[in-house]
Amino acid sequence: MSWIGLFRFRRWGLVCAKSLSDAAWYFYLFWLPKYLYDVRHFDTKQVGYFAWIPYAAAGVGSLLGGWFSSRLVQRGRSLNFAKAGPGLSAAVMPLIFFVTQSPVEIAIVLFSIAFAGQQSWSTLVMILPADIFPHRAVGSVAGLVGFGGAMGGVVFGLVVGYLLDHGFGYGVVFGIVSTLHVIAFAVILLSVRVVQPIEVAVRAEIG
Repeated sequence: MSWIGLFRFRRWGLVCAKSLSDAAWYFYLFWLPKYLYDVRHFDTKQVGYFAWIPYAAAGVGSLLGGWFSSRLVQRGRSLNFAKAGPGLSAAVMPLIFFVTQSPVEIAIVLFSIAFAGQQSWSTLVMILPADIFPHRAVGSVAGLVGFGGAMGGVVFGLVVGYLLDHGFGYGVVFGIVSTLHVIAFAVILLSVRVVQPIEVAVRAEIG
């Protein structure tokens, strides 16, 4: 399958979805320490004590997302039903909206939930190309999905810098990132309506 051929299928919505979700992830990844410094007035020692917790939660989320999806399939559920995995991951992400209104202890908990949800989401989204595309195209599609995620992170990093430089504050930024995974999941639902090998889907559309 050629590169141009890959874009004949609406499943390229995976690239858009990863771009949206990784925009939020790159913000969490790189701006969390700065937020703790600037808004919560942490010093370097406090950041060292507490900032590692959400990153550890991200690792747990990666494992839980893969386990949950696999468990559904092992119990006889279809690959399409297993989309409940990324759906649940996306469902917890709006909680990050309340970070700026919460005591610092609760804020760390909310960050941890968001980090875990993001990495659960990312694990499951990155495996979808293997469930949909022919084996010889999986690497290309996964590369495009990863590229979309990286570009989303780059662009949104610039947006965050602009918003903060112009006085909008972290409340606006957290309001935006709280919606990105939900929108990304809606994009997946629209572009990958049924998770099945693409040859089967094409035959069904033709037939």
